[in-house]
Amino acid sequence: MEVDTAKIDSIIEKYNRDRSYMLAMFQDVQRLYRYLPKEAISYICKQLDIPFSKGYEMATFYKALSLKPRGRHTIHVCLGTACHLRGGPNILETFERELHIKTGETTEDGRFSIETVNCLGACALAPLVRVDEHDFGKTTQAVVKKIINEFTDGVKS
Repeated sequence: MEVDTAKIDSIIEKYNRDRSYMLAMFQDVQRLYRYLPKEAISYICKQLDIPFSKGYEMATFYKALSLKPRGRHTIHVCLGTACHLRGGPNILETFERELHIKTGETTEDGRFSIETVNCLGACALAPLVRVDEHDFGKTTQAVVKKIINEFTDGVKS
């Protein structure tokens, strides 16, 4: 993949070329491409005079970073204790069945990716689903299809 070095340069400059902000730079690049291309890791490392292996190590360590393209909308299903006990695994299975993908995958049309998280910090709303920045508390299997439709129909695109 060809990355836009001018855009990456502006991200690097935003952090004053400070190596301690490499994770933030990677996050900004990921927002730009919906994943972190290896070419971008290499470019940033070269610009900051850091070995590629160190950048790659960081990129693979953090679950929030993805080396493969993600969907336009990321569905996070909480599987923390409260959510797990209140049906989180069933909610996850329903999303997988409705979207025809497994956790960590992206739909063929590039619209959705599914991820699990250990806690979203809102146990009173269990089971909780977060799509992008939108939270859906006390989610039931019946609500899953409505959530998918809401983002498919462009309401929250």
